[in-house]
Amino acid sequence: MSRLSRWCLLASAIGACLAAAPALDAASFTLTREEREAAIQEGRRSVISPEFGGEWQVGGDGPGQTLAVITPFHRLALAARNSAFKTEALRPRDVETLLKSQEGALTLWATLKGSKADFARLYTPALANGKNEIKPSFTQNEHTARREEDGSYTARCIYVFPTEGLKPGDTLMLIVKDSAEKAVARFALNLAAMR
Repeated sequence: MSRLSRWCLLASAIGACLAAAPALDAASFTLTREEREAAIQEGRRSVISPEFGGEWQVGGDGPGQTLAVITPFHRLALAARNSAFKTEALRPRDVETLLKSQEGALTLWATLKGSKADFARLYTPALANGKNEIKPSFTQNEHTARREEDGSYTARCIYVFPTEGLKPGDTLMLIVKDSAEKAVARFALNLAAMR
């Protein structure tokens, strides 16, 4: 066997191994059995890890603006974390119910800053995927924001978008607009960096 043949054989073997390995490197909207187990394990281990959730946090373009991206993996890890805090087991039936509720949806928890208590009441979100704009299937803006020590207000808003047409590795932009259609917050979401 020639040296070139051996290199080709080695490269083919390495490629086959890499292709067969399960990847958890991008947000998945439907979890495999292995991904479910990994999410549950991550959630249980997170009880002793202060860094939990960092990969799903996104900063906005303004001060104090943050976004939590709730993928099915993240949601299941949160449920496993909560059950670990209570020293309870996460039942398979609970896992199925939870994942069914997340099916076909990408949930975003936005923390926004403003100057008065009802500043976020009329905000409208949109998710930009390239040239396409996706409207939310559910919007919940906080009507009475929490007053901070510096006199500003913090509102927590929930936006749910359909996942139809989205791919796990997409880069998206959440744009939140006020009633005058002026963008007040922008968040860049790199789904390839999240599970």
